Amino acid sequence: MKPSFEVLDCRKTRMGELILQRRAVLALNGREVYEVKLGESYLMSSLFHDSEVALANIGLGELGGTGWDVVVGGLGLGYTAAAALKFRRLKRLIVVEALAPVIEWHRRGLVPMGETLSHDARCVFRHGDFFDLVRDNGFDPDVNGTRFDAVLLDIDHTPDNWLHTSHGDLYSEGGLQRLKSFLKPHGIFALWSDDPPEDEFLKLLSTVFGNAEGRVVQFDNPLLQTVAANGVYVARCE
Repeated sequence: MKPSFEVLDCRKTRMGELILQRRAVLALNGREVYEVKLGESYLMSSLFHDSEVALANIGLGELGGTGWDVVVGGLGLGYTAAAALKFRRLKRLIVVEALAPVIEWHRRGLVPMGETLSHDARCVFRHGDFFDLVRDNGFDPDVNGTRFDAVLLDIDHTPDNWLHTSHGDLYSEGGLQRLKSFLKPHGIFALWSDDPPEDEFLKLLSTVFGNAEGRVVQFDNPLLQTVAANGVYVARCE
């Protein structure tokens, strides 16, 4: 019988103490929930993943053609990557994750999506800093400068609320232009945000990519018995 609360892993990282924990939520009839903490902040919970799935569904739902090469920035609990793998037209998925323990969780099957991602030959884990790769030669571990059909990003809280100050330059016109250089013509950049889309950042995306829109993703919060909302930005290269 599993304990009602268990720390599955705890590591020191350059960004602070990283913790993976599992608990049974008594208020939800003992429902099993996986949570990730960085320092004192909760980064993610398996209880709330609708918007992470929506990031993949909205972003890849805009693509035509077949044989897609796609990048996911930020592995986390794996819900965005797992949703992307459901698209049969996807040929290869490179998942970029800066924290090596998170990749280990999936390879060891410590998290719900671990086996789904690890056992799919189309899925490649790349240990690296997404933002450094944008500044350098791109996301492909084998061929520098490879262009992709889509980049799906879920790392920072919002475009102006970052996990680390080094991430900030991506959300400038210059940073977005660099990211665009790794997309194919008519390629898609989709970005998750903890807050609903904001007009100012949509204008910046439109300036760089030529076309951008924001989507609000609503989902139930069973703990508070309320409806919460996140945002997804979608930009298409023209």
